[in-house]
Amino acid sequence: MNESENLPLEDASPPVDAARQRLLDDVSALPSLPGVYRYFDAQGTLLYVGKARSLKKRVSSYFQKQHGGGQTRVGHMVSKIARLETTVVRSEAEALLLENNLIKTLNPKFNILFRDDKSYPYLKITGAHTAEGANAPAALQYPRIAYYRGAVDKRHRYFGPYPSAWAVKETIQLLQKVFRLRTCEDTVFNHRTRPCLLYQIKRCSGPCVKEIAQPDYAHDVGNAERFLLGEVEEVMGALQARMLAHAEALEFEKAAEIRNQLAALSRVLHQQSVENNAGGAFDKDADVIAVVVEGGRACVNLAMVRGGRHLGDRPYFPVHVEEAAVLGKVTDEREADATTDAAAESTESAVSAERGEPAEPSEAQVQIQVLEAFIGQHYLDGAPPPLLITSQPIAKSLVEALREASGVRIVAQHQPREQRRQWLEMALKNARIKLAQLLAEEGSQRSRTRSLVDALDLAPDSLDSFRIECFDISHTAGEATQASCVVFEQHKMQSAQYRRYNIAGITPGDDYAAMRQVLTRRYGKLAEAAGKGTARLPDLVLVDGGRGQVSMAREVFGELGLDLGLIAGVEKGEGRKVGLEELVFADGRPKIGLGRDSSALMLVAQIRDEAHRFAITGMRARRASVRTGSSKLEDIAGIGPRKRAKLLQRFGGVRGVANASVDDLAGVEGVSRELAEEIYRVLH
Repeated sequence: MNESENLPLEDASPPVDAARQRLLDDVSALPSLPGVYRYFDAQGTLLYVGKARSLKKRVSSYFQKQHGGGQTRVGHMVSKIARLETTVVRSEAEALLLENNLIKTLNPKFNILFRDDKSYPYLKITGAHTAEGANAPAALQYPRIAYYRGAVDKRHRYFGPYPSAWAVKETIQLLQKVFRLRTCEDTVFNHRTRPCLLYQIKRCSGPCVKEIAQPDYAHDVGNAERFLLGEVEEVMGALQARMLAHAEALEFEKAAEIRNQLAALSRVLHQQSVENNAGGAFDKDADVIAVVVEGGRACVNLAMVRGGRHLGDRPYFPVHVEEAAVLGKVTDEREADATTDAAAESTESAVSAERGEPAEPSEAQVQIQVLEAFIGQHYLDGAPPPLLITSQPIAKSLVEALREASGVRIVAQHQPREQRRQWLEMALKNARIKLAQLLAEEGSQRSRTRSLVDALDLAPDSLDSFRIECFDISHTAGEATQASCVVFEQHKMQSAQYRRYNIAGITPGDDYAAMRQVLTRRYGKLAEAAGKGTARLPDLVLVDGGRGQVSMAREVFGELGLDLGLIAGVEKGEGRKVGLEELVFADGRPKIGLGRDSSALMLVAQIRDEAHRFAITGMRARRASVRTGSSKLEDIAGIGPRKRAKLLQRFGGVRGVANASVDDLAGVEGVSRELAEEIYRVLH
């Protein structure tokens, strides 16, 4: 349906109070300019962030008559809006970029949100730009290939990103077979006196012991780079030319080596499971993005093609899909290039609107929203490839915004042919499989939660909000004692809410005192806030231990005035065998055994084991920090046993090295300015 220039607010639901009327007045005063709007509830919580070509048209559409009353999902969510903020921008492209920035940083309650705290891995070729410098160190004259994840250093060349570490390592093995580039660390390379095993099995050309001349190695590095960029024909042509040149110069051994390289490269190309037959420059680098929606959940599967090679895929599972689909359903603000199906859906929405019924978004509309949300959030901080192959059409304004933000000429295609179609079908198939697995896992976890609630005769307000906090103590003979607190909610572990506590001021090895301290610190302020209604206590508190730990928890909860029925201890069974654990309660109930095959016991064991793992890793890190001063010099590239000994001798230990300036570090014999800067960066 088409939006009018001014949607009459007198058709909206009658204001229930002065605050609502002020909100409607603010809507009426909005300009017909592009911008971003933000909705807040009465408590100031950000509900939704959206962009609009015309703020007045878009925001007014939320307050039409058919969305009022609070009887539908739309009406219910709109009724929560108590305040709005808007930002006017110069173009719709700017609005798109600002919208996705705000979504990623502010995490609104009803926006589709993709969480991905993992950076993509890259393949790195070290010192590639300075490899042919005659005065450069030997390690730079013979670059190495390596797996890399982190910030980019301009001194090296990076290829990727790759969807997984496995894809990077597979590519490294491929380059070893064909171009025989080294993978050893610079410290090993600089001190090598004889070839390693990789040289013996023809996976390295032995530059460490000068088994290959520097110019020849530089040729191999250049060919490897061109191969990674997809210039396979050029690489094979260059190799053939060099082979013929060596043969004409009667250098038959060198010609035979290049012949073997060509044969290895041919085998590799033949073994590729996905070949690029489509042709064209775009097919060298492309991302294939497929979306599947089912059961209120969505899966976005991203497949990467780099240098003409299909590197694999990675699934993403956004949150807030159903809420965002209702609030931000596709409107006629979208570009006019929608498909016939989309046009039919718009007609259906118009008919529903005439009847006074809010139209539910179709599956295709939800897929488009999820797809556009993923593209905006995923490529906001990283450069997109020149070709995006998508399972649904996306707005032209989004493509233009990506072009402006990245400086890359981007083409989006949603109805590909030939090879590209095969890539898309493969991505769609994998998306369906991953989503089916997720739904099965979530169903299993939900049944475990229900089983535990029933076994303990608990009555949570909602099964989805049922919250468990579990505590464990870890130390080594009393050294570096740490307590962990892990959280289970919404049928899964919530790692962002995990906490570690350094335990001090107790007798080393006294687990009871450590448990008392961590529970007091955890629930001291929380109990006070819960009494005021500003915080929520967990529905169940698990402690890893039997009656002793439970009695300590009972004392703490009694002092804080908390319900003793919240506490349960996980006591190991006879012979400490897995599956024989029993639950001990602080309120006097008899202990219970859940049974070896009980799904409730599986959930308790899962949470207990996670608390144990989290405590042990924290304790080991703290112990290593105390013993070594937080860093190991030998882990820094470029530092071998000799330089490490000189640094420790000069500064009196690792902590002394950490406190030294770059100038002080560079004053140590054998430590260059570049290495000193690297040491300082790592230790700080």
